[in-house]
Formats: sequence, C-alpha cells, structure tokens
Amino acid sequence: LHYHTIPVTPFQQNCSLLWDDTTQQAAIIDPGGDLDVLLAEVARRGLRLEQIWLTHAHIDHAGGTGELAERLGLPIIGPHPGDQFWIDGLPQQSRMFNFPPARAFTPTRWLEDGDTVTLGAHTLQVRHCPGHTPGHVVFHSPALQRAFVGDVLFAGSIGRTDFPQGNHAQLIASIVERLWPMGDETVFIPGHGPESSFGRERKSNPYVGGT
Repeated sequence: LHYHTIPVTPFQQNCSLLWDDTTQQAAIIDPGGDLDVLLAEVARRGLRLEQIWLTHAHIDHAGGTGELAERLGLPIIGPHPGDQFWIDGLPQQSRMFNFPPARAFTPTRWLEDGDTVTLGAHTLQVRHCPGHTPGHVVFHSPALQRAFVGDVLFAGSIGRTDFPQGNHAQLIASIVERLWPMGDETVFIPGHGPESSFGRERKSNPYVGGT
C-alpha cells in the first residue's frame, strides 16, 4: 500500500491518494477541490480510482466529492452520520468561503467506530474521532503504521472546535483514547501541514503533550 499527499484548495488541504501497488486500485481521501490536479496525478501513476473516503465534511475536505463521485461513478465512503448537516450545508459553505460551487450528496456508506475499509488486499481500521466535527473519522493502517487523521491533530496543534457542534473536551478525548493507542511510532497525515508521529506529539504538542 502506497500513498501520496496533494495539497488542494486555497486552504492547502492534504488530499491523500492511496493505492495497492499490485492491483493499481486506488482510493482518494478528502477530495476538497482541484479535481483536475487530482485526476492528473491518478493518470500519471496509471492508477484505477475506485473509492472516495471522507474524514469529515468541511468544504476544504469534501467540496469536490459530489462532482468527483458523479463524474467517475465512485462510491463515497464516510464520514460518520454525525456530519450529515455539514454535507447538507456544502453549497452554503462554498459560498461562504468563496470556493467553487459544491454539491450536497448522500454517502454510499456511512462509517462507525470499529468499521474497516478495504483497498485491494489492504484493510484500514476506522475510528470515530469527534470534536472538530461530530462525525469525524480517522483511517488507520497498522501494517503501514500510518493514520490519516483529517483535522483531529496536527504537527504542534489540534483541530479547531469553534465551528458548529465542535467540542474541545471531546476532541482531546478522541486524541488520547483513540489515536494514542495506535502507537508512538505511527506517522499521521493531518488535514493541513506536515506529517508527524503520535510519539512526537505526545512529547511536544502544547495542547496534548503529556497526555
């Protein structure tokens, strides 16, 4: 299993392309926009894009999802049902943040804590990590020692909780109870900015260090 991260939208959101090297089957995590850039990368690598996975439904993560799913006939996997109101509000979000028009959609499959997603021969674990949004999920590959955490945790920071239905205490609990058990060696790919490891953040992150 391989991945490549492509910053998209004016918010420089880390959209991740994952693929099985044997079958060239691919999934895309959080296609917030710049679909032509993303599809050019898929074509350049000779991949077969088969799924869209969503961590949560803020505009910079989900803005391109409806169009991409319709254009290529792809299933939308995730997030958790708690983010339905964010999905319904995508057209309004796009106007508010001056993004290209975004369409609401219904995920093909909602995700719950403890679910799994499969790509080729590889299985990733799903953890529900509310706090930034109520329906936020994280994708974890124990084999790769990688976690795609959206806007739950960043290198040196944590997700905002001042949006509707954000909850700071819930976010801290998600990090401590759901992310830390994945192991200090696990490298995480955040929704913005550089990668880091859970071990490094447990030591040095000013918001959750020492937890």
